[in-house]
Amino acid sequence: MSDFTKMFERMLEQSHAMAKAFNPALESFQVHGFDKLMPTMPRNFMDMMWGNAFNKEGLDAKTRLLVVLAGLTVLGAQAEPQFKLTVRHALEAGASQQEIAEVIYQMAMLGGIPAMTHALRLAQEVFKDLEEDSA
Repeated sequence: MSDFTKMFERMLEQSHAMAKAFNPALESFQVHGFDKLMPTMPRNFMDMMWGNAFNKEGLDAKTRLLVVLAGLTVLGAQAEPQFKLTVRHALEAGASQQEIAEVIYQMAMLGGIPAMTHALRLAQEVFKDLEEDSA
């Protein structure tokens, strides 16, 4: 087993234990409604999980989440709850609505216009929900 594999397994074990500590329901959570269970993670937690624990000198949490949005967009944003949750996390990690839209627009070349349009609609739903929540 490589050092990378061991590190990745430790990270997964640690994240599972943390999620369970935050909310025991996460041990056997279902994807449906996950955004209501934990609407977003604090920025420092995301930095710790996706930056410091995985590769300290690598990408920051904001960039990692924008990369995830790009991948989900190219796949057609078919995993709607996960896509919306990633938009929320990206915003919490410091991404702007414009940056999120730019990533989605850029993916039209790889995933096609329908995938881009669907992803933009989902992102706009998140933006609207957050505006309503803060009003």
